[in-house]
Amino acid sequence: MFGDCILMSERIKISDKFTFGKLIRFAVPSMIMVIFMSLYGIIDGLFVSNFVGGEAFTAVNLFLPVFYLVGSVGLLLGSGGCAFIAKLFGEKNEDSARRHFTGLIIIVTGIGVCFTAAMIGFMPDIASALGAAGNVKRLCSEYGTVMICGLVPFILQSFFQYFFAVADRPKLGLAITVGAGAVNTLGDLIFIYTADMGVIGAAAATVIGECVGAFIPLAYFLVKKNKRLYIAKPKFEPRSIGKVCVNGSSELLSGVSAATVNMLYNFQLLKYVGTDGVVAFGVIMYISFIFIGCYLGFTVGTAPIIGYNYGAKNTEEMRSVFKKSLLFIAVSAAVMTAVSVSTAKPLASIFVSGDPKLLGMTTTALRIYSVSFLLSGFNIYASGFFTALNNGIVSATISASRTLLFQIAAVFVMPLIFGINGIWGATAVAELLSLAVSLTFIILKRKKYGYI
Repeated sequence: MFGDCILMSERIKISDKFTFGKLIRFAVPSMIMVIFMSLYGIIDGLFVSNFVGGEAFTAVNLFLPVFYLVGSVGLLLGSGGCAFIAKLFGEKNEDSARRHFTGLIIIVTGIGVCFTAAMIGFMPDIASALGAAGNVKRLCSEYGTVMICGLVPFILQSFFQYFFAVADRPKLGLAITVGAGAVNTLGDLIFIYTADMGVIGAAAATVIGECVGAFIPLAYFLVKKNKRLYIAKPKFEPRSIGKVCVNGSSELLSGVSAATVNMLYNFQLLKYVGTDGVVAFGVIMYISFIFIGCYLGFTVGTAPIIGYNYGAKNTEEMRSVFKKSLLFIAVSAAVMTAVSVSTAKPLASIFVSGDPKLLGMTTTALRIYSVSFLLSGFNIYASGFFTALNNGIVSATISASRTLLFQIAAVFVMPLIFGINGIWGATAVAELLSLAVSLTFIILKRKKYGYI
């Protein structure tokens, strides 16, 4: 019913002229889609923390960064390929766009299969390397073994989420993602709450949801009738694939860096606080997925518009979309930060209400961390904007500064000055430093692309 409703409304195309309202309507499905994809881990965490226990919750939080790390190949080829193919459509090279799209599907699937084969037999070793021991190690290994079986669907789902906007069907992408999320939730209810399958049930529910989110889009793009983008005879052109990889490197770096930094946060928290710190940080990550997902989704939704108009050399429309996007992010940043600070305790209590001490620490941590929401949207959009302009070097530089360089420095330096609160505030400091990098590139490149 929900899918039918959203698909009956006005069809907006990336070649249209966008008012502010039209831009938001076009981007909202992608925003909700990214948020629902984030809900996979959140739903698992919610069921595990409330029905399985603290050790299981710690095990899930230790493994998820590794899963997202290897799954970031979908972000690499999805984001880079989206910008490249949108540009080809803008240049009226439609057949080439479809053939490159098909080649990328084959490549991303092959990479996923290789990663799965390489990792599936080494889960106990991976759990040990993550700092897990005793029962937590066993639970981490069990959860990881099932999750890695769903790596290919996860990568494909991450890949396809970029292309529904290029195909002028962002609302269909949203409907599929909502359906996948509903399947995941139902699976958690059956496997964890009813069947008492613990972390294995949580992972199984996630994998089934990912299959829905991967294979329905695959079936959709296999049908050619009345579509801009569909699967055709594949084209493997090394130079173009290289461009896609360079252009998508910022999103790859974001995924790799986020996973790496999350592991470093966990190591620091184990050092300063113990497993309670890992639990608190896991709660913050789940909640931040929702807020950051708004920025990521907006960027994913609007990037094809920028890429299309860049290819069509329509500088006036590109400039208009850029200005409207900055206005949206500024308003969103203020609203989301205020909401996060004011609702920190109720949000934290969803996961850790049974432990007053842990609830207090998590509430304080979330309020400090929320300052980063004022800044992160601008950095996320700046990186995605240059990806859409097919400038992967600038995009990757912004992304690496934001998610790796400044984050690592902050997470090690800030606790030396402010103790445990320094860890919670490290992300805000990293975003502030990254904003300077983003503004520098926006000013330096304004004449080349004409967006100001």
